[in-house]
Amino acid sequence: MASSGSSRGQGERAGAEIVHGAEECYRHSIDLLEELGFPKGVLPLQDLEECGRVRETGFVWMKQRAPYEHFFVGSNTRVSYAAEVTAYVEKFKMKKMTGVKSKQVFLWVPITEMSLEGPESRKIYFKTPMGIGKSFPITAFMTEEEKQKYLEKANDETSS
Repeated sequence: MASSGSSRGQGERAGAEIVHGAEECYRHSIDLLEELGFPKGVLPLQDLEECGRVRETGFVWMKQRAPYEHFFVGSNTRVSYAAEVTAYVEKFKMKKMTGVKSKQVFLWVPITEMSLEGPESRKIYFKTPMGIGKSFPITAFMTEEEKQKYLEKANDETSS
């Protein structure tokens, strides 16, 4: 990761590690999700141009070329991602999120937090600014490869 001392006049980005370009940003975002314990498919951002992380504060951001909507078949949910998504991260949690909204019936509801209970968690929890939350099976946000490994592991545990 390229390190950049330039803070762009925004205090929360001071001292950030910043990467540019679709490939580098994709790798950076997948590494971040894995490090935090989240499935790789939970932030399916497109055409990433810039990703940054301030390790001291946990602040991260991901900029994509344009806003993007994704339909998660496993949770039957449409989610909108703004051109910039930000959050404060820690193991098993992203909080103070901006730029993510979920369509509930006819309304777009901001998602400000997502979390897991731990490494063996089978559910992922999403919260709104009002503190109202909803949980879904973690498999709903896994890539096909992750889902395969998860199901194999579950089968091994039940057969032993």
